[in-house]
Amino acid sequence: METRTKKVKEQSVKTSVTISGAEAVIKCLLAEGVDLLYGYPGGAIMPVYDELYKYQKELNHVLTRHEQGATHAAQGYARATGKVGVAIATSGPGATNLITGIADAQIDSTPMVCITGQVAEHLLGTDAFQETDIVGISTPVTKWNYQITKASEIPEVLAKAFYIARSGRPGPVLIDITKNAQFEKFEFSYEPCAAVRSYQPVPKLDTDAIKEAANLINGAEKPMVIFGQGVILGEAEEEFKAFIEKAGIPSAWTLLGLSALPTSHELNVGMVGMHGNYGPNRLTNECDVLIAVGMRFDDRVTGDLSRYAKQAKVVHFEIDPAEINKNVKADVAVLGNAKESLQAILPYLKDNEHKSWLQEFRDHDAIEFDKVIKKDLYPTKDGLTMGEVIKEINNASEGNAIVVTDVGQHQMIACRYANFNKSKSNITSGGLGTMGFALPAAIGAKMGTPEREVVAVIGDGGYQMTIQELGTILQTKAAVKIVVLNNEFLGMVRQWQQLFFDKRYASTTMTNPDFVAIAKGYHIDAKRVTQREELAGAVSEMIASEEAFFLEVCVEKEDNVFPMIPTGSSVSDVRLS
Repeated sequence: METRTKKVKEQSVKTSVTISGAEAVIKCLLAEGVDLLYGYPGGAIMPVYDELYKYQKELNHVLTRHEQGATHAAQGYARATGKVGVAIATSGPGATNLITGIADAQIDSTPMVCITGQVAEHLLGTDAFQETDIVGISTPVTKWNYQITKASEIPEVLAKAFYIARSGRPGPVLIDITKNAQFEKFEFSYEPCAAVRSYQPVPKLDTDAIKEAANLINGAEKPMVIFGQGVILGEAEEEFKAFIEKAGIPSAWTLLGLSALPTSHELNVGMVGMHGNYGPNRLTNECDVLIAVGMRFDDRVTGDLSRYAKQAKVVHFEIDPAEINKNVKADVAVLGNAKESLQAILPYLKDNEHKSWLQEFRDHDAIEFDKVIKKDLYPTKDGLTMGEVIKEINNASEGNAIVVTDVGQHQMIACRYANFNKSKSNITSGGLGTMGFALPAAIGAKMGTPEREVVAVIGDGGYQMTIQELGTILQTKAAVKIVVLNNEFLGMVRQWQQLFFDKRYASTTMTNPDFVAIAKGYHIDAKRVTQREELAGAVSEMIASEEAFFLEVCVEKEDNVFPMIPTGSSVSDVRLS
């Protein structure tokens, strides 16, 4: 966002010095305020790594165990700090291994700059050893990309890369640098980028749209807000809170909007979407004005679009014009940064309360508690539930931890039940749904915010996709707390197979290794919990540890996550069982 752009410790390096392209890369990173990056060396990026060796005191490079781990760690760092994450890799397989993390960052609007080495310019197009057209491959999943073939291009291109990555709606940028450009000498000077021709990161605020939106909101009897990550990315948490409190509007969150508003806030009515809460899902189709703030009406939120909020007038606060009317038609579109837009509308809003309307959400909460939450958090059966694990994490962390989740049943349970007091506390793979995200992302989040507790909640399937990043924890001593909820299934796929495929559990049963032994092999304290009476003590021990800690909790094999909106159904058809 623009506010974040101003906060970055940018430095102009105006005195020209003759240096190599590789050293120029390092100096550009330092000028952009980068002090931490993740990567994996190889032949085509070796000149840059040689310069990194000389700048170890100024720039901390973290060797991940896989390039995908580097991108997810950079994402976790960016999501926890609000800064641009940086990942670096060599050409060919090194570069292609970044793609999953880049695609994840693109759909979740995470600011990231990836730098890849490339074969020398004269070898381009010859199918040289470890040559891959990474610019072509990454074009659909980057906000911008560029291939540098001359050292003199490096300062201007990297300055532009950081500006594009962090400004407006953030996203990933990939810069590919040929090996000859890394060796070449040139006269280096650096100027941060402040503008790019034809690129308008933040649309100009329309006062008429603000007034029109305020009129709709002031006249509403049953208004409802759905807020997304745009509130967090726009650093608009305080403005958003003032907005909903003045207008007295029940407010629900998307998966990535979670933690923008404290979970304990009286107007926080829970999560919308496929496994969201009963009230906000059903009442989406009963509100008279639906106000979307920094969210994009993803299909997991809306269900069947032909039956989504047809009775409501829609007000859409959004920074990206491409999202307006893409899925849901807006009666009023307010384009701009969420912070500025919400500041602008506040004087036009009437002080209001919607007590009877808010009570409808609470009545639905009572139904959901009786049908779903009670057995998730306060089970009477012998087997441990995923929900009670999250409840114990809440008790031990008091809602102050950053919770990083992977993808699957555990993700939905954690996001439903985790308590958050602070923003930037929920880090998960939303739009792409990347299994293997959580462990490296938690490393990045912890290294970016060492003063905060970081708990990774992971399923036994996703954990094994990036389990090698335990080696990164061993080498960096990042004090990440890892909780694996082990049900010996690919749980979310198994749930769908049970409900919609007549219990044909095709390729979802997991035969797992001894996770505790593996953690101890990486010199990480570890414990396994199989009984309810062991759980609270083990979680407290984990949170109290000043070092990394691994906790495996063996949970019920065939627990399902409810509520649930089946694919293609209306949000009104949310199921409680």
